[in-house]
Parts: sequence; C-alpha cells; structure tokens
Amino acid sequence: VQLVESGGGMVQPGGSLRLSCAVSGFTFSNYVMRWYRQAPGKQRELVAAITTGGSTNYADSVKGRFTISRDNAKKTVYLQIDSLKPEDTAVYSCSVIIITELGYRFLYWGQGTQVTVSS
Repeated sequence: VQLVESGGGMVQPGGSLRLSCAVSGFTFSNYVMRWYRQAPGKQRELVAAITTGGSTNYADSVKGRFTISRDNAKKTVYLQIDSLKPEDTAVYSCSVIIITELGYRFLYWGQGTQVTVSS
C-alpha cells in the first residue's frame, strides 16, 4: 500500500491550493479516504473524508473552504483548499484504513505535503 501526496506549497492568505493523494496497492474504489492535517505543536486533525459513494464530511473549521473529491479511475483523492488562512498552515496527509479478509484493520498514511499560508 502506498499513498503519495503532492500539491502543497506556500501561498498568501486568501489563496488556493489543490492537494492530491495518489494511491496504489489496494482497491481504491472500495475504501473511505481521509485527509488530516497537523500543525506544529498541535494534534493531528481530521479535516475531510469521502466515502466510496462520494459522500463527504468536513471539520467545522474548514467547511465551505475545503472540498474533498476522488477519481477512482486515477486512484487519486483530492483536497481543494480555498480562502486559505494562516491557521491552515500544517502538514496535510491522506489516510486509509484497509480491512483484510480476516477482519484486521491496518491504517496507512502518506508522507504528507506541507501547506504554508503567509503574507
């Protein structure tokens, strides 16, 4: 299982970024995908999730500004981030919980991509 994020960078407040998470090693279309972020000195925070059917959920802090989507053909999950604020500065990571035939659950993470919002 591999998850590889990209698309981070440094942007000014009010700017936008589109993060991508390309996956391999499992049947992408069968699993819920999640984006997390972790700011320096803070706990990791779940910011968005998307189900196999395309239903989405967001943390209150990002509702209306973040949009999660998925492309099953490309095995990629995206996070569109608009109206960026300095407090959005964090390492953003995608995650998946793989469930084996025996019912064991394994949590996988990507390496993360840095988003820095600064003027």
